[in-house]
Amino acid sequence: MKILITGGAGFIGSAVVRRAIADGHEVVNLDALTYAACLDNVAQVADHPGYAFEQADIRDRAAVDGVLARHTPDAIMHLAAESHVDRSIDAPDAFVTTNINGTYTMLEAARAYWQAQGRPEGFRFHHISTDEVFGSLGATGQFTEDTPYAPNSPYSASKAASDHLVRAWHETYGLPTVMTNCSNNYGPYHFPEKLIPVVILKALAGEPIPVYGQGLNVRDWLFVEDHAAALLLVLQQGQVGRSYNIGGENEVSNIDLVRMLCAILDDRRPQARPHADLITYVTDRPGHDLRYAIDPSRMRDELNWRPSLTLAEGLARTVDWYLENEGWWRALQDRQGVGQRLGTGGETPAPAVSA
Repeated sequence: MKILITGGAGFIGSAVVRRAIADGHEVVNLDALTYAACLDNVAQVADHPGYAFEQADIRDRAAVDGVLARHTPDAIMHLAAESHVDRSIDAPDAFVTTNINGTYTMLEAARAYWQAQGRPEGFRFHHISTDEVFGSLGATGQFTEDTPYAPNSPYSASKAASDHLVRAWHETYGLPTVMTNCSNNYGPYHFPEKLIPVVILKALAGEPIPVYGQGLNVRDWLFVEDHAAALLLVLQQGQVGRSYNIGGENEVSNIDLVRMLCAILDDRRPQARPHADLITYVTDRPGHDLRYAIDPSRMRDELNWRPSLTLAEGLARTVDWYLENEGWWRALQDRQGVGQRLGTGGETPAPAVSA
């Protein structure tokens, strides 16, 4: 297939680009190259004959139309989005315009293109979303594809709105869509404002490792390369008009996750004191969801997919990647917001950085 991937210079998008090329697909990478994007993420495929890059904004209809006309893809995988909850608390405007208006623009461009191509049966618009649209769980239960939406942050609300647009464009116009909602991703090339890279880089620097509240919030962690494989599977074999929840089957509290990372670093880069001694509890962010957990039964039963790595295996691979790729993350340290406490909602921030 020839696949147009939006946001392909970002964390998850670049993993999909790399996997798609490895699987023999052609890829057109459309990315605006905002603060969290990095072309180094796709450097290993940049010279591949099946790869092309287009710098464009998903909110720019003329630009998107031009990319579609030049490259005539067989499918679109829409990953481009503003995704950091803390930034959405401080500056929600970018999340509304990118995640909602940008998805609307992509849907309209895709619909016009699909119709102009004669409505090919194999065309797909794959919208990639998050489990955060479902809100917060208590101590038990899991999100399914039928869980009612209850977003609690500007980020998750903007993604929920984009999900509803995708559903409506399928139901109203017949656009052949599939949708996925994933749990928290981690792995190589994770932008250094998110929790796992923050922990690794703070520990390496011997600085306080910030943990929100008491660290009791629970997440289900999905290795990004497993996610990329699942997304391409849904694109090719998922049922049109259907959504699929993709989870890592790796639930853990934030504080336990941080301690796991510290233990790996104790082994890889031992210091005079355990890295866990650097853990510092900081003021929680507003509206912090307590727990996310995904029921992956549909992915397992319909598409025969399960994650390949345990959390322990994935975290070890991730730590090793950061240790071996210091040049990559050091080059991002001066980007806007990195190393600052975000998501205070206008309140005076704690002195530590968190994610």
